[in-house]
Amino acid sequence: MTGARLADRLPESPGAVSSEIILARFLDWVAGLGFELFPAQGEALLEVMAGRHVVLDTPTGSGKSLVAMAMLWKGLCEGRTGFYTAPVKALASEQFFRMCNEFGAERVGMLTGDASINPKAPIVCCTAEVLANMALRRGADLPVDYVVMDEFHFYADPERGVSWQVPLITLPGTTFLLMSATLGNMAPISEALERATGRPVALISSRDRPVPLEYEYRETPLHVTIEELANAGRAPIYVVNFTQRDCARLAQSLTSLRLCSREEKKAIFREIGDFRFDTAYGKEMRRFLGFGVGVHHAGLLPKYRLLVEKLAQSGLLKVIAGTDTLGVGVNVPIRTVLFSQLCKFDGEKDTILKVRDFQQIAGRAGRKGFDDLGWVVCQAPAHEIENRRRSLKARTSPRGRGRRQVRKRPPRGFVPWDERTFERLVTHPPETLESRFRLRHGMVFDLIQADESSRNGGRRTNFASLRRLIAACHEPAATRDRLIGQSAELVRALHRAGILRMAARAGGYVVKADRELQIEFSMHQNLSLYLVSTLELLDREDPDYALDLLSLVEAILEDPGIVLRRQAAKLRDELAARLKAKRVPFEERMERLREVTHPRPLVDLIEPTFDEFRRSHPWVRGDSIRPKRVGREVYEGSLSFNEFIRRYDLQRSEGVVLRYLSRLFKVLSRGVPDRFKTDAVFDQLGYFHALLTRVDSSLLSEWERLWSLEDQAGGS
Repeated sequence: MTGARLADRLPESPGAVSSEIILARFLDWVAGLGFELFPAQGEALLEVMAGRHVVLDTPTGSGKSLVAMAMLWKGLCEGRTGFYTAPVKALASEQFFRMCNEFGAERVGMLTGDASINPKAPIVCCTAEVLANMALRRGADLPVDYVVMDEFHFYADPERGVSWQVPLITLPGTTFLLMSATLGNMAPISEALERATGRPVALISSRDRPVPLEYEYRETPLHVTIEELANAGRAPIYVVNFTQRDCARLAQSLTSLRLCSREEKKAIFREIGDFRFDTAYGKEMRRFLGFGVGVHHAGLLPKYRLLVEKLAQSGLLKVIAGTDTLGVGVNVPIRTVLFSQLCKFDGEKDTILKVRDFQQIAGRAGRKGFDDLGWVVCQAPAHEIENRRRSLKARTSPRGRGRRQVRKRPPRGFVPWDERTFERLVTHPPETLESRFRLRHGMVFDLIQADESSRNGGRRTNFASLRRLIAACHEPAATRDRLIGQSAELVRALHRAGILRMAARAGGYVVKADRELQIEFSMHQNLSLYLVSTLELLDREDPDYALDLLSLVEAILEDPGIVLRRQAAKLRDELAARLKAKRVPFEERMERLREVTHPRPLVDLIEPTFDEFRRSHPWVRGDSIRPKRVGREVYEGSLSFNEFIRRYDLQRSEGVVLRYLSRLFKVLSRGVPDRFKTDAVFDQLGYFHALLTRVDSSLLSEWERLWSLEDQAGGS
């Protein structure tokens, strides 16, 4: 059996070959790549081929993705379906392209909530939430035989962890591969999976790294550290920042260093080729890349992140200024990970990194096949480095002797760390994964729909799927009892909002979804029920009905913080100019300016109705509703994406704006029942769809290119 790709080794008739032959063909492909399997890889492959669930806890770079490919390959050979899930779209899209190359573009699809490419393919790459939602709606009837859950440590995420748990308890016929470099004790989860499926789980763990790591604590200024590491041959260097603003500032400062030779710069531009830097941030991004410096964070458009990853994989970038997205498994091959600090904002306050988060990021250092060693370097706090420099100068400079030294203070809210903190993060085991199961209106709605669609020929029992889900979840008994009570309140709330109907039948009633709801209707925003309830209060005859509906949708979305801050700043500047022109006294001007916020349309309707909503839904947080005017401003002004970006100087946050508008379009399309949609609302949908398609269709374009190349090869 010959051929460079796994697709060339597929049997002519799926299901006609044994697992031994499937394994032999896979190993033949591995040998052709020149790889030698690690012991943990070999053990995992045998367990996968034996049809067992596998928990794979091995370091970054130890070949977990190869085992994932083996499971999906096995499914293809058997004529079965497989899903690969990831926590972020960037990782899902990276694996999507890799699998397109190996299995053929026609056999691989992708679903991320915002993107749908070839969704009926036998292999689908998706975000974890997508599979969880499908599992809720169809349960055991969902045709998925194999599931690879990458970065499984997200199981313990307080907000998103439920999406990693739901498939484990709703897909009893599915075989799972759970992978991460920082799982910790997996015995409780493995035992629960065995109970749910009736099949054994193989636990495979190893701490052996293919590329060992060396650790170093530095007390030199950041730019000096970077320059010294680069001169010592330790590039490419990924500098971990914890804000997108810090990434951009660092990238700008690094353009003053001589990191690349003239020949290396020419190689970068040859690789870039005719890539279109056609958005407001494109010019700045291109300039950074010309110095061998990349930027990588969630605020960038996907096409720019993909370009940085491509250049990094080609070995052309010396430094990447990025956020902790590096810890989510995106394939950015690097030699050195440099932590600019060891604390980050957790949504409420600055805290020291968790052991798991630190080790996820640090583990990316060292490139298998390129490096004998990887380096993990940590900077001391910047103010301590500066105070050390001042102290040294005072001791060595004749002018400094005898003078009182002025020490630089730490920034406000600073959380201290030192070399001992660094050593603890290096040596301690990851925290134990804890269940984060939560019920939401959207889950309850999906489960009731699941009951409707799978009657199994008999009399349907109300809430059967909901009861089974709560009984099977990984929470303790007391929590499950509380969830039963909460589920009853959620059902009543859905009924009051007209989402659920109760139809009489002999001996009682049956609960159903409202028949007028569109097929793709979903309620997976936390405040979806509030949205539907409040839409009833809008006057369809009002000329602003469609715009007000858009404002209600925006109010339940997560804030794009940088956008709102820029809106408020622009309003303050405009008001300050008007007040100054009118010669308003300074103190009065300052008082007026302090009252300025970003635009908050319908706040007089939203705040009292939300207070009423919370009284009957006590688990809803008071700060969950956030009136804003982002999409409405774009639509009312007929603005293009670039026009909005330039209006608020958001060039460094294009990805934030794109992601927000994508979510707005999704909720407007799927989260608003069709009975509320007028012609003007459908006009809004068309407008945002066209805008989003024009901004970044890089994933679809690349998939179409791959399939086109395969068609040409097949016809030649």
